[in-house]
Amino acid sequence: MTASTAPPFSAAGPATSPAAPLLQPETFTPDQSIMYLLKRVLVGLSQATTRELAMEDSSLPQWLPLFKLWRADAPTVAELARQCSIDVSTMTRMLDRLEQRDLVRRERSQADRRVVQLRLTPAGQAVAERLPAVMCAVYNRALAGFSPDEWALLQALLHRLVANAEAMAQQGKAPQ
Repeated sequence: MTASTAPPFSAAGPATSPAAPLLQPETFTPDQSIMYLLKRVLVGLSQATTRELAMEDSSLPQWLPLFKLWRADAPTVAELARQCSIDVSTMTRMLDRLEQRDLVRRERSQADRRVVQLRLTPAGQAVAERLPAVMCAVYNRALAGFSPDEWALLQALLHRLVANAEAMAQQGKAPQ
C-alpha cells in the first residue's frame, strides 16, 4: 500500500474503533499477529545492529541504554529503565553485562548516596558514538525498496499503533 492509496487517518492519537473488527477468531492466523510481525522485525534489526556493533550478547538490545547514556537522557538505573520501556531488574542485569564488558560504570551520587548514577566508560563512549551511523545503515537496509512517502506512512502507522496500544494498556481489559 502506498501513501496515495492509504486510507486517511490521524497519527496524532488513538483511533476510534472501526465499525467492524479487522480480525476474526475463526480465520486468524499467526501471520496476522501484530506482536509476531513486530517481534520478527525487532529480532532481525537487533541481530543486525548487534553484528554491526560487534557486541557479543544479541539477546537484548544493549545499544539503547548506551545511546541514552551517551545523550545524557537517563543518568540513573530507574530513569534508564523507564526510557527503555523495561523493568528495573532487567535493566540492572543488562547494566551488569555492560559493566562486565567495560562499557558502563556505576557511581554513587555525591549529593545523595542512595542514588546510583551511570557513566559510559571510554569504550562505551566509542560504541555509543558509532550508534547513529550504525542504526541508520541497518534501518536503511531494512527499508530498501521503500519510497520516502512509504517510510513516512510507516512511521505514522507505527506511531498510531503505539498510541492505541498505550491507551489500551492504561485502560485495562476492555469489556467483551
